[in-house]
Amino acid sequence: MKRQIPRWSDLKPMFGVAAPRLTSASRVGAAPAIEDLRELAQRRVPRAVFGYVDGGAGYEESLNRSRAAYRTVEFHPRVLTDVSAVDTSVQLLGEQLSMPIICAPTGFTRMMHADGEVAVAAAAERLGIPYTLSTMGTTSPEDLARAVPGASRWFQLYLWRDREASRELISRARSSGFRVLMLTVDTPVAGERLRDVRNGLTVPPKLTLRTLVDMARHPRWWFDLVTTEPLEFASLSNFDGTVAEMVDEIFFPAADLDALDWVKSQWDGPVIVKGVQTVEDARRVAATGVDGLIVSNHGGRQLENAPTPLEVLPGVVEAVGSDTAVLIDGGVMNGAHVAAAVALGARAVLVGRAYLYGLMAGGAAGADRSLEILHGQLIRTMQLIGATDVAALSGRAHLRR
Repeated sequence: MKRQIPRWSDLKPMFGVAAPRLTSASRVGAAPAIEDLRELAQRRVPRAVFGYVDGGAGYEESLNRSRAAYRTVEFHPRVLTDVSAVDTSVQLLGEQLSMPIICAPTGFTRMMHADGEVAVAAAAERLGIPYTLSTMGTTSPEDLARAVPGASRWFQLYLWRDREASRELISRARSSGFRVLMLTVDTPVAGERLRDVRNGLTVPPKLTLRTLVDMARHPRWWFDLVTTEPLEFASLSNFDGTVAEMVDEIFFPAADLDALDWVKSQWDGPVIVKGVQTVEDARRVAATGVDGLIVSNHGGRQLENAPTPLEVLPGVVEAVGSDTAVLIDGGVMNGAHVAAAVALGARAVLVGRAYLYGLMAGGAAGADRSLEILHGQLIRTMQLIGATDVAALSGRAHLRR
């Protein structure tokens, strides 16, 4: 073996030291995957806040199974195909989306970061996808419309016991330029959120010995909380208590197909139903003439051992036909998951936790980064599969479970 004395020019490249990432924007900007944003988020927000986003119902079997279902997917790549240019755009409900992803509705979003719903809606606008504001949001329909007038805004509705209050809320969303109404039907009562109970989560957060200790560990989060607008529900009167207590007191547990017909009569645009979990219910809902439905177990946050959306999806697509747009949510943490859902028949995928991890990790910059990650992963997956557009993904030609 021939040896030589190393020269500095040979060694110099090995001693490159990256500049420290001192800002949250630089840290989230370097995150390669949603899981990395999740780790950053866990360090930046109080335990109760992170647990609210990260957790599911009961012992979290529904949540874990929803994610595990994507690990059963096997792609079948087509090689020797020109994938130098890939088109991820889709048409959905009369709208052009840059990719088959929609920002799902999430409650209490300003609890995750003071930038809240406005930051996520702005990120969605920049990426060319819709943002869905929740009934339980911490920004009003009017304020969101003023903040991001160019965004494609959808509104998610929970039916309340007070029908007139529901009517007023629908009217406010319509007057504020929201384009699609999404009725969530899987929450007649609150799910059993054991993490929230154990962490003592209330909205707004209460100052207890535990939260005072938490302040010392997350001073920036608490500073933002006390120096910005009060954390409250923008579309209903203040409620002082737990999430479950609020849901059980306000939501309408007797909602049925007649209630769905009433909602449709109040809206002059597309109506979609979120929370369908069986083929039989998909047929019933589609027969009412809604524009779309979402196969969803509420992110595993309602019923323990609920059906797994990805497993239910193909049967629902076959049952309702092409006249009803079928979407899906739950368990999506990667752009490859989006590709898998589309291959199994979904027109688009809703993501919630994925962007909330980014929001908690770095505010507006984190929300941007989470959607950029998903888009980049979707493009790379399509290139490696050999699909040059989203239509080429459909029909299961590139996938089996």
